[in-house]
Amino acid sequence: MTASELLYVLALQHAPKIGDITAKKLIAHCGSARAVFEERQDRLQKIHGVGGYLTENLRRAENLRAAEGELRFIEDNGIEWSYFEDENYPGGLKHCVDGPVLLFRSGRMDLKKKKIISVVGTRRITTYGRYFCERLIAELAPLDPVVISGFAYGVDITAQKAAMKNGLQTVGCLAHGLNQVYPKAHKQYINQVEANGGFVTDFWSSDKPERENFLRRNRIIAGLSEATIVIESAEKGGSLVTADIAHSYDREVFAVPGRTGDRYSTGCNNLIKRQKAHMLTSAEDLIYILGWHRELQGGPVRNAPAGENGRTSQVMQTSLFAALDDAEKKIYGFLCKNGREMLDSIALQCEIPVYKVSSILLNMEMKGVVRPLPGKLFEAVE
Repeated sequence: MTASELLYVLALQHAPKIGDITAKKLIAHCGSARAVFEERQDRLQKIHGVGGYLTENLRRAENLRAAEGELRFIEDNGIEWSYFEDENYPGGLKHCVDGPVLLFRSGRMDLKKKKIISVVGTRRITTYGRYFCERLIAELAPLDPVVISGFAYGVDITAQKAAMKNGLQTVGCLAHGLNQVYPKAHKQYINQVEANGGFVTDFWSSDKPERENFLRRNRIIAGLSEATIVIESAEKGGSLVTADIAHSYDREVFAVPGRTGDRYSTGCNNLIKRQKAHMLTSAEDLIYILGWHRELQGGPVRNAPAGENGRTSQVMQTSLFAALDDAEKKIYGFLCKNGREMLDSIALQCEIPVYKVSSILLNMEMKGVVRPLPGKLFEAVE
């Protein structure tokens, strides 16, 4: 996309009440952002969901003036961008109806043909949460995933530091322009993150880290990834918003369970209880459910970096295939052969009482060899 076309995309972004969904609708109808500004107002008003108020605001001269200022900032600072119709636009976001029209980025990230996960959670991470997060990423390191997070205190920065320690790419998704750092205490990590991934945002240089911006950027964290992992969360919080968005995008969500009385386990426990997230107790759970174990079976994996005392942090391939007892093997074989089946059908065909099948399936789900589906269906994870 040329600088001239970028100018009009920026102007469209600046127009009041025109969000990403409406902007894409206007561009699709007119053919380009520039054509939107050249189209007659009465024709724009005929587009479903576009009224007179939107088109009147679109014509304001200040939109182009503001766009010119932001374009100068982009050019003067060498800011890279991805337009939603371009090849370099992240694949995960292409399928999100509210994905940003423009995504600004810095650093050396490579998101093509990569396994991408988001790790989010409370800013008040506990000792256990930190241990679990660091261990999880170390165990996933041989699969070379990109770790996305929000560069905030707590779980976010723990995940990003663990990614860099294990030689993985990490991307910070910001709630403000690329000319700012928030929180300021994390300025010390800027260069390291940019050398091992980078930063993305859909906010302009004039946008400050305000509360509503953090909620808005969560859709990018969820949309970039094939799975969102919530390490710890209170009953309410931004990480739960991210999990809800990921769930709405039909992406996998994982939550680390905790004791019922622990404040920062409440959000995770609720996600699991409401069947919005898979229970995550180790890297094996995620590897099975995402189907990454197939690569470990026969494909190449990246060498894991050395851990403490010179030991290599690896996912032990032999432990990935959890030992199944006879009843579990019978159910697993049945599901592999027949596909998705209801609990009653499984019990009937496998000649196991329903009350026992329920317990067995829960065990198998925790081992990552079956997954529950809507409508009380179950299927094998092959």
